[in-house]
Amino acid sequence: MRTIPCLAVLALLSGLLPAQKLKWTGRVQFGPEWDGVPEYYRNLPYPEIDIPPSLEAWQTKRTEIRAVLHGLLGTVPPRPERAAARMLSREQRDGHTVEKIEIDNGLDGVIPAYVVVPGNVRKPAPAILLLHWHSGNKEGPLFSREVQNVAAPLLERGFVLMAIDCYFNGERLGHGPAGKAESNIEDQRDSLFKLNLWFGRTLWGMMVRDNQVAIDYLASRPDVDKGRIGASGMSMGSTGAWWLAALDDRVKTVVAVACFTRYRELIAAGQLRAHATYFFVPGMLEHFDTEAVLGLIAPRPLLALTGDSDPTSPPAGIRVLATKLDRIYGLYNARDRFRSIVYPDTDHTYTPGMKREMASWFEKWLK
Repeated sequence: MRTIPCLAVLALLSGLLPAQKLKWTGRVQFGPEWDGVPEYYRNLPYPEIDIPPSLEAWQTKRTEIRAVLHGLLGTVPPRPERAAARMLSREQRDGHTVEKIEIDNGLDGVIPAYVVVPGNVRKPAPAILLLHWHSGNKEGPLFSREVQNVAAPLLERGFVLMAIDCYFNGERLGHGPAGKAESNIEDQRDSLFKLNLWFGRTLWGMMVRDNQVAIDYLASRPDVDKGRIGASGMSMGSTGAWWLAALDDRVKTVVAVACFTRYRELIAAGQLRAHATYFFVPGMLEHFDTEAVLGLIAPRPLLALTGDSDPTSPPAGIRVLATKLDRIYGLYNARDRFRSIVYPDTDHTYTPGMKREMASWFEKWLK
């Protein structure tokens, strides 16, 4: 069993702190690609994106990719023209203002959220949307003892922080298609996945939409500089951050921790089981793999932090992504704005070293 560092500084905002929750413990030893995978699945027509040689050609292709992605996500309803939020509470904790709010997503309910404004910050300030992992909630990145808590180093640097509950987490649990009868994350998640398919939508598309509603709200705040909004998260939150930035240019900087992955290499490593149903978008591999999504972020700064023994991110896929993204960023003469760090002997976690890299990246590119 892995030992998780105790970071006393993360008690900065704490009240009663929930126990740590980690989906993965131990490390995966990745063997040769396709080892044990039946031949049929090896021979599927996996797509490879053709990266054009010029920036002009890439920008045309970029527009086409984004249009395809919107189509694959389904008939996602438009967001409200104005983000309507209700303040539930405001309090001071250790010199910072903590606001608990609800944002009407204009469709099927409210998005519970926290906004933390550091004390003595010059306003309007840069802001970061922090997205929690699959088994967590909005408390995780801000107030918990979980390894995904990154509040302290970001507040020290003067960032306004926001975290929301995903569709099947936190205060939204028990408000899915079956109401309180669905009392666990998996039941509500899978019911939402099924229901949205019936309406021609995807659960992932609806999650991206909620994240965009959160950006709408952040951009509307007078204490936030809407030109300096970033996104970050670990695991499901990581994937949410880079998909959000791919489809919404208002996100200026991304740090993705874990889940920096390609679908082909997940299959080749026998690790489809490492990701839950929310992650899957019908038709993706009829067009391209995830470098097409991540490539849409360029030339905005993107940092990926991944363990080499993380079951969600086979190293072979990380290497392919890094090579292709380096070429895309190169078209903009912006190779310094993309970095992928792979940590040896590290599994699905968020280490103190990763947090230092994350905070420095945001300070460099967003502050």
